[in-house]
Amino acid sequence: MTSLAFEDFKPGHLGRFGPRRVSREEILAFAAEFDPQPMHLDEEAASRSMLTGLSGSGWHLCSVVMRMMFDGFIGRTASLGSPGVNELRWLAPLRPGDDLMLDVDVTDARVSRSRPTTGIVTLKAVVSNAAGQALCEMVSPIIVRRRDDVASGQAG
Repeated sequence: MTSLAFEDFKPGHLGRFGPRRVSREEILAFAAEFDPQPMHLDEEAASRSMLTGLSGSGWHLCSVVMRMMFDGFIGRTASLGSPGVNELRWLAPLRPGDDLMLDVDVTDARVSRSRPTTGIVTLKAVVSNAAGQALCEMVSPIIVRRRDDVASGQAG
């Protein structure tokens, strides 16, 4: 059920989501399908790489972040999607067995000039492992229906 509208996204800390464990099998399966580089598939090759061990693809990590955001708040938000990602940085490797936590902040929220029935909410997401080491940072806007539009059931 949709319960969050544009007006619910005020600048500041939105929430902390997780933990989400990433298994070795999940890393290998994702890499085999989408990013079959040796450091994501082969323990021996990975140990000789600059990552010094098996690591998950950055794209895998982004997919996990998206799932954590969906489960945490987007699934109950009157979201109309996103125009893209403004910034994305991989800071440290995703390792088998990592327990991930996701911190999300609203950095900006403004009514859309071209579609006043919607707002643009800019989010900064930082995913960290159990040791508190940041693995990835992402800044991305989402388009969210405004409360009156959600209540009336209109599509914006």
